[in-house]
Amino acid sequence: MSSLKVTTENNKGQATIFKNPFLENLTKTNVTNNVIVYGIAIAALIYVALFIKNIPFLTFLAIFVFAILSWTLAEYLLHRFLFHWINENKFVQRFHFIMHGSHHLYPRDKERLLMPPVPGLIMATILFLIFFAIFSILNLASYTWAYFPGFFLGYLLYSFVHRATHVHKPPKRFKHLWKHHSLHHYKYPDKAFGVSTTFWDKIFGTMPPQ
Repeated sequence: MSSLKVTTENNKGQATIFKNPFLENLTKTNVTNNVIVYGIAIAALIYVALFIKNIPFLTFLAIFVFAILSWTLAEYLLHRFLFHWINENKFVQRFHFIMHGSHHLYPRDKERLLMPPVPGLIMATILFLIFFAIFSILNLASYTWAYFPGFFLGYLLYSFVHRATHVHKPPKRFKHLWKHHSLHHYKYPDKAFGVSTTFWDKIFGTMPPQ
């Protein structure tokens, strides 16, 4: 097991992930599709939490906000230890290329800067079931409906920040985030794993050199 060290080889163009046209199309998306599909999913989860599970609003709000913040840690850990993990196993290499390697090779591929709805909803369902099992063990199963939409929204906000760092000029207030992610892509692929925040890179000692 090792952490992948990869640099950007192509600034333009698009990777071919699947030879099958149908599967290949499922790897692409745009902002509008993601806002609509994921927005509806998050709204449905919030509705269930407040009006079916009858979680008190302040309790819901506290769990929801905590979940958004907890996403930033998940973002860091997934990026560092899963998306940059690779070894000689061909299955692992294929998984890496689909999940993250193609993005490093073609960081300006606008159609793959966001998680497409179909695989995104499949993974969201799996994560929901995992969180539900954890909360059930704690005898707090109903709170999954408050936690998961916050976690999901945290991901969605991160994904839009990530896309923006690749296709838009940085606002002055957030220029450090643009620079941070650019250093990860073009100079220090084994550092700067945070995208929406540099907090966890500072905590875990993976900030790029000044």
